[in-house]
Amino acid sequence: RARPPLFLPLACGDAEGRLEALFGRVRAIQDKSGRFDMLLCVGNFFGSTSDTEWTEYRTGAKKAPIQTFVLGANDQETVRYFPDVSGCELAENITYLGRRGVFSSTSGLQIAYLSGTESQDEPAPAYSFSSKDVTELKTSLLSTPNFKGVDILLTSPWPRDVGNFANSPGKIDTKKCGSTLISDLAASLKPRYHFAALEKAYYERLPYRNHTVLQETPQHVSRFIALADVGNTSKKKYLYAFSIVPMSLMDPAELVKQPQDVTENPYRKSRKEAQKTKALVCEEPACQFFFDLNKHQGKKRPSDGKERGNSQPKQAKNPSQPTGPCWFCLASPEVEKHLVVSIGTHCYLALAKGGLLPDHVLILPIGHYQSVVDLSPEVMEEVTKYKSALKEFFRSKGKRYVLFERNYRSQHLQLQVIPVPLDCTSEDIKESFITQAQEQQIDLLEIPEHSDITQVARPGTPYFYVELDTGEKLFHRIRRSFPLQFGRAVLASPALLALPERADWRRCAAGRPEEAAQACAFRRDFQPFDLAPPE
Repeated sequence: RARPPLFLPLACGDAEGRLEALFGRVRAIQDKSGRFDMLLCVGNFFGSTSDTEWTEYRTGAKKAPIQTFVLGANDQETVRYFPDVSGCELAENITYLGRRGVFSSTSGLQIAYLSGTESQDEPAPAYSFSSKDVTELKTSLLSTPNFKGVDILLTSPWPRDVGNFANSPGKIDTKKCGSTLISDLAASLKPRYHFAALEKAYYERLPYRNHTVLQETPQHVSRFIALADVGNTSKKKYLYAFSIVPMSLMDPAELVKQPQDVTENPYRKSRKEAQKTKALVCEEPACQFFFDLNKHQGKKRPSDGKERGNSQPKQAKNPSQPTGPCWFCLASPEVEKHLVVSIGTHCYLALAKGGLLPDHVLILPIGHYQSVVDLSPEVMEEVTKYKSALKEFFRSKGKRYVLFERNYRSQHLQLQVIPVPLDCTSEDIKESFITQAQEQQIDLLEIPEHSDITQVARPGTPYFYVELDTGEKLFHRIRRSFPLQFGRAVLASPALLALPERADWRRCAAGRPEEAAQACAFRRDFQPFDLAPPE
């Protein structure tokens, strides 16, 4: 079966007329990472000093390097740049979407948009929207058969109360800033991605639910991302790259998978209060597994971790509340990108922070997946390719790898890959793991070489497993507690690497320059074995 189309958009905050800076940055990104499909601009595309730069694009002297879609004016001063309120081409490759509406690509990607800032007046000024505009946009979509939501929502103001139940938005007070009409619009349209600007701040909110746990059929999650202004001196993020398959083409079970860091819907409370209805039944907190940074390797958002079909999986007891974005989702600003050594379509490789060895590497999904058993087929396929590439790479250096995963007190799948000398036989490695497991009353059992881990562990099951580059596997179902450093401690033991002093990653922390140098060396050596870049 043919794969559904994958779109690669870029989203941008307030350009403020700084088009050379914006398009220069886009060119640099495309030169490094390949072509993106479109640039979606929210906030103020034009500024008070736009004329000089804009004239070159309007006249055709210069051309935007990517198909660019922009929202309309947010103040009277810039209304003059938008000659047709219903939308028009402003220059080659630069299109004004219009006052409000829905843009659908030929492959089904659906983008809803609303230009301007909120106004209480009817009719609203040319640079504003009113409750009537929001109602008409909602009605046009909600009246369509089987409406589930839109792929992307573009607005300039933030939605009011977006910070409810969420990670901190910094200095922005989300109870005072933004628009209540946009909150209502977002709650109704259920965008998978919602972009906004105007506050000169970058804020990536944790994904939130669009259904009531145990009362409604699971639905997809929404992600709100606010972007800063182009070329800001504080170096806040103003460009956001992401990939998306149109909702209409996704497998329904894949679409509704829930990331582990999902939160309650931020708008439900405000809508409820506005309607003065009875309080809803108290919902269970989100199933979150934010790990103790003192006990984990590496640093590092969402793609989609998950619920299967229409059934609601059991939630973890007393899950910790979110304290920030995922440290391992590649799109997260928290990722220590200097440790990344290879990026595929669905996965990436990064050196382990405080690695047991300089070439101790992690295989990580780009999106948010809790464990191997949660991976979609295409992600699993790429994990397998990375395993093969690493096997060939390490064998070329007279080594073999040992891989392990601990799906316990972890939030994002990390496959730890550590090389050992080739003269460490499979039997030596298995014996070391099994012996040390027995000493700690851990039942580590060998499972058939060609069996799939999903055959012995269901999603949500805590487990630890070891895999050799021969395909041999050892598995332990975690029922109570489990030593967090077990896998690393076995490999560091005298029977294998004889590096007991490096059993705890916290004692192996290196400075950023040293980490960057190690990553550069690994990247160079691994390059001949790296996966071919996606076409």
